[in-house]
Amino acid sequence: MSERAGTPVPTASFPEVPLWRRPRVRGIVYQVVLCLVVAALAWAAVANVSENLARAQIATGFGFWNVTAGFDISQTLISYSAQASTYGRAFWVGLLNTLLVAVLGIVLATILGFLIGIGRLSQNWLVAKLCGGFVELIRNIPLLLQLLFWYNAVLKALPDIRTSIALPGGGFLNNRGLFLPDPQIGGGGAVGIALLVGVALAIGFGALHERVGAFGRGRRRALVTVLLVLVPPAVTAAVVGVSVAFSYPEMGRFNIRGGLEVLPEFVALLVGLAIYTAAFIAEAVRAGLMAVPKGQTEAASALGLRRGAALRLVIVPQAMRVIVPPLTNQYLNLTKNSSLAVAIGYPDLVQIFTGTVLNNTGQAVEVVVITMAVYLSISLATSALMNWYNAWITPAER
Repeated sequence: MSERAGTPVPTASFPEVPLWRRPRVRGIVYQVVLCLVVAALAWAAVANVSENLARAQIATGFGFWNVTAGFDISQTLISYSAQASTYGRAFWVGLLNTLLVAVLGIVLATILGFLIGIGRLSQNWLVAKLCGGFVELIRNIPLLLQLLFWYNAVLKALPDIRTSIALPGGGFLNNRGLFLPDPQIGGGGAVGIALLVGVALAIGFGALHERVGAFGRGRRRALVTVLLVLVPPAVTAAVVGVSVAFSYPEMGRFNIRGGLEVLPEFVALLVGLAIYTAAFIAEAVRAGLMAVPKGQTEAASALGLRRGAALRLVIVPQAMRVIVPPLTNQYLNLTKNSSLAVAIGYPDLVQIFTGTVLNNTGQAVEVVVITMAVYLSISLATSALMNWYNAWITPAER
């Protein structure tokens, strides 16, 4: 209908919705109520725990942190003494041992997982079947059993200390571990810092090169990267002056003194974690490679690239967008699975802190909460780093 001149157009009027019936208001109210309920339950749990601890006359608080530990630790990356070090020092020893296994395990599992994942798609029948058999075998055996296998069936079966295997260069191998010459480097701290600076420069150069691309993608770029890594420590060593001396292990009647000792518990845990995680990483790599369109492989072949070069330059960079998310999960699993070290006696954070320290102090709440917070922090830091890496590589692949 056409409206007449000068006649106002009627407007529809709707009744105003009451405040308590608005979806946004109701959502806010529900969330506030839920938060209050959760806070009340948490407060009740804390009060109940405090009352039970007081009734059992169990000390609370973190005063135990500065109490002398009084127990030895078989592997320490920092100075530690049973008579002089505290429970807090023992915590840092366990944390560093855990981080050592986690970092080395991540590196080894990534290398092995990528090789096996690529091998599963190999055109060589034997290689593909061997890699597939490895994945199916390792994934379906519990990790704890694998750790016990490497520790008891492999490493403990080595000769005893009196019949140690002499290694070239002055080392020994027996069921107590691997004993190697220990390098004593004078001025190594400054060189190590310079090496970290060189690695940071190389990473910065790689990020800048992705945007500018002034050095090409061949040997020139690789040469610049190597120089950025090696030149700072070389210059620092020349300026500061670096001296290197070796402390060789010496065979005794009942023990081996001196040198660098690698515990069998450390080797069993590292090998078990790396192999177990590599089987899952291999499947993630295989899925990522298969997600790349087949036309990319055909295009690389048409350009004259061999299979290795096509994988390195064309296929794997595109597959990383699919590989990185499950790869992050496996890194987190490896770090958390390192707590199984308690089964074979490796002195990690769980074995030292939630084991010996908890038994000596009896303060289970504080010890367990600290340990949980540490693993949570490590997992969040790893996730943040991998998310940053995923976001960094994604624009370059578009």
